Amino acid sequence: QVQLVESGGGLVQAGGSLSLSCAGSGRTFSANTMAWFRQAPGKEREFVAAISWSGGITHYADSVKGRFTIARDNAKNTVYLKMDSLKPEDTAVYYCAADSSGVYYHMTSYHYWGQGTQVTVSE
Repeated sequence: QVQLVESGGGLVQAGGSLSLSCAGSGRTFSANTMAWFRQAPGKEREFVAAISWSGGITHYADSVKGRFTIARDNAKNTVYLKMDSLKPEDTAVYYCAADSSGVYYHMTSYHYWGQGTQVTVSE
């Protein structure tokens, strides 16, 4: 059974930091693009960041560029998202995704998804 399990969400004040992790099991994702998406209440799920299989190429949504950092450890089958200078508008459920067969910022490109972890940023 292939699983992606996110952890690290929580409540933080604006300006603070959080680090998310997403561990894969059941198969290796070391040859695949991995990504983070988020979904705020009443809004569609949106792309946050993606990282190539080697970690050498990263992409970010304009809204998080310069504040968030995506990284991966293929030996641990894990992708990370370091979030700094958090804003209330970053409040959302954050999902990791793996194994893209299309455009990295399209939800439909990814075959595997985690269950999500809540990030809440207070004023």
